Amino acid sequence: MTVADLDFRDIVRAGDFVVWGQACAEPVPLTERLLAQRAEFGGITCFLGIPVADTVTPEHADHIRFVGYCGSGGNRALAAAGVLDIYPGHYSTLPAYVSRANVVLVQCAPPDARGRYSLSLADDYLTAAIDSARVVVAEVNDQAPATSGSRYLTARDIDIEVRTSRPVVRSLSTPASPEVTAIGERIAAVVPDGATLQFGIGSVPEAVLGALGEHNDLGIHSGILTDAVVDLIDKGVVTNDRKTADRGVSVAALLLGSPRLFDHAHHNPAVSLRPIEYTHDPARLAAQHRFVAINSAIEVDLTGQVNAEVAGGRYVGAVGGGAEFLRGAARSAGGVPIVALPATAGARTRIVGRLSGPVSTARSDAGVVVTEYGVADLRGTTLSERRERLLAIAHPDHREALRAKEFPC
Repeated sequence: MTVADLDFRDIVRAGDFVVWGQACAEPVPLTERLLAQRAEFGGITCFLGIPVADTVTPEHADHIRFVGYCGSGGNRALAAAGVLDIYPGHYSTLPAYVSRANVVLVQCAPPDARGRYSLSLADDYLTAAIDSARVVVAEVNDQAPATSGSRYLTARDIDIEVRTSRPVVRSLSTPASPEVTAIGERIAAVVPDGATLQFGIGSVPEAVLGALGEHNDLGIHSGILTDAVVDLIDKGVVTNDRKTADRGVSVAALLLGSPRLFDHAHHNPAVSLRPIEYTHDPARLAAQHRFVAINSAIEVDLTGQVNAEVAGGRYVGAVGGGAEFLRGAARSAGGVPIVALPATAGARTRIVGRLSGPVSTARSDAGVVVTEYGVADLRGTTLSERRERLLAIAHPDHREALRAKEFPC
């Protein structure tokens, strides 16, 4: 079947919950077709992950209710327009949430000699959605990489197959500012050789990876893989040889990058895409020797609480897997749980007396906080000790005003 032959009026029912692959894994021809026919369904709900393609716009909310776990990328416009409902759960709970899916849209690589369709660019929460859906529509894209993992589809799993040939949507990284570069260098200094890394999305984690070029025998167990990881593999920095589990293999839930990353992962057994139940499993994370979690934040208050979701009254981030990875790193032998952020956003301090948004990570899970001005290790510290260490990494222009603020209990 071609996209032109696909009629969602025969597939989607009023009230259905529709899920599709996120980021580079989005089956764009399928989602575009679905949105074009949205007035025919009588009202459906669509779950959005991280958007890379500009497929969904606020205008599409006239007949569709949109739910997402994050406010990044194109979701930011939906949130600003008031048409994005937020699921505020930990990333590990997404499989249970999407298991209510009625219709799932996925992008696959063509079947191999054994008739197996690779999920190509993402497994993450798709496995849970596929296993529960009434209908699975698969875009089989002959330009999608065939990746290894724990899950493949067969013809029995696919209800409707649509053949395409198109370049995979790519995600472009943004150049790092001097402040972000400095943060990357500070974090690299506390990452030990032989560590297994988890990193989030954005310029700060990318800067950290860019600063690790002199390290040895690093491993990857993360939510994402990016082009920066390929750079470290090519340099011999990432070998995965000292991982406790999955030795020799970079493990992630999805690929987020350019054709360089996709080509690297194609038919490469040293890259494995796994479901969230595997990548975010607390016991598995804690068991990794020297597990280092590197995640960004919007604000950190003087007690160590983290807001990773709301800035200026708008939902721009996510609960995501930050707290889960930080806990895993805290329990890992030799692990380091890191939250990183620039000290300021414009004229505003990001080390704050009180958060202006929700508590995404509790102060009881506080680990190491890094800005361009230094490293504040909050592990095993009292509230007054945390206050002093966080003041020391705030922007110098804001330290006096922060010190004068009433200290939250």
